[in-house]
Amino acid sequence: MATKNCSQNTEKHDRRETNCSVFLCHEKPDANQPVICNPDFFVERFRHEHPQIFADLVLSNITRLIDLPGDEFAQLTGESVPKVPTSTGFLRSFNFRKRKEKGVIFGAPLTEEGIAQICQLIEYLSKNLHVEGLFRVPGHSLRQAALREMLNNGTEIDLETGDFHPNDAATLLKVFLGELPEPLLMHRHYHAHLKIGELTCFDEKGNKTNVPDKARQIEAFQLLFMLLPPANRSLLKLLLDLLYHTARSQHMNKMSAINLATMFAPHIIWPKNVTASDLQGNIEKLNNGVAFLIRHSQKLFKAPVYIKEYARLFYTGSKTLQSNDDLNLSSGNKTGSIAAIATSSPSHSVRSIAGETSSTSDIKPSENQSYTESCLRELYKQVNSMPESAKKKKLIRRFEKQPDSNSSAETRTPFIKRHWRSRSAGGIVKRKASTEKENGTLQSLPPRS
Repeated sequence: MATKNCSQNTEKHDRRETNCSVFLCHEKPDANQPVICNPDFFVERFRHEHPQIFADLVLSNITRLIDLPGDEFAQLTGESVPKVPTSTGFLRSFNFRKRKEKGVIFGAPLTEEGIAQICQLIEYLSKNLHVEGLFRVPGHSLRQAALREMLNNGTEIDLETGDFHPNDAATLLKVFLGELPEPLLMHRHYHAHLKIGELTCFDEKGNKTNVPDKARQIEAFQLLFMLLPPANRSLLKLLLDLLYHTARSQHMNKMSAINLATMFAPHIIWPKNVTASDLQGNIEKLNNGVAFLIRHSQKLFKAPVYIKEYARLFYTGSKTLQSNDDLNLSSGNKTGSIAAIATSSPSHSVRSIAGETSSTSDIKPSENQSYTESCLRELYKQVNSMPESAKKKKLIRRFEKQPDSNSSAETRTPFIKRHWRSRSAGGIVKRKASTEKENGTLQSLPPRS
């Protein structure tokens, strides 16, 4: 009955709309597998319950695909604030005035409530993709002002009455994106977008070519989008889906993917208060990057298969966790072993998970805790074996900030003793006193049998 209803709903919905995300397995169910299977369920659960471990897992695979120097990596992780050029003169005073006049939706930080209001524009535009010059031809200023005020007041608008033109809604959508305090694709991801656009194929001799490596670019964007805040990710998916179908209707509206990218790149990826002259040679890269997002939008919001398998086996349980550096996801063998992709960077370890999986209900709390501790110990060892570098120091500082509930003293002590650094004489005194206190505590403990 559930399968029949789901199929009926799928037939009723347009392809642009969201279909049933939970599907039933038609194969004979395994005793160790749930009956209802959603491939992204464990990924979302993993992201929600273990955000830092999930972020480290994703970051490790991003750095496997693209090379991010220390400062750019620190920006991606949020440890360093990106340097955004500031504007002067008229543009600066205009932006200040615009911030003072911002309303509930426009100019405010992105929220789910704001997305719900903007969805009215997106839904209306999705029904008017035939309009020639959509997103390029500006709307009427007075109608836009009235529509903007209604959205700011939280009014539910019936755009089908004919009071507004699709060009009004299209222009206002760009204005909304342009007035966000931070670009939809975020300042910290700016350099990663540029690096992903530079991924190219290699020839038979291993030499780099000028042919874009679309598969690696899609994989990198899938990982990068999983680091976006939920609100940014939700609106980005809605926006790219709209632009994707707009480009598919270019025989009517004369708007190709690159035309749309030229219209939207300044609003969703350019750093704030940056002019075209500031970006210099990066404008073409950014436009091509946004065009790539539009063309491949239907694939970019799916987690890579190895992330899905790692998240699923994280919860369903496994017998062993070992390091695997072959960078391949192998299929299950007779014993049910599955290899999760490993990273080329030792800063984050994605382990292959072997052994028969067991039902979540069969795992005791103590086993779950032991499983997590073994994961963290392996991760600590990998970081500890890295050569001395600024990146390693930043990772060590991140580990030291983690709560001790998920790791034992044996896993954390080597990091603290080997990598403590002081920036002042006071820091040396404090750390020396702390070390003596720790040693005194350790001496007072009875020896282990």
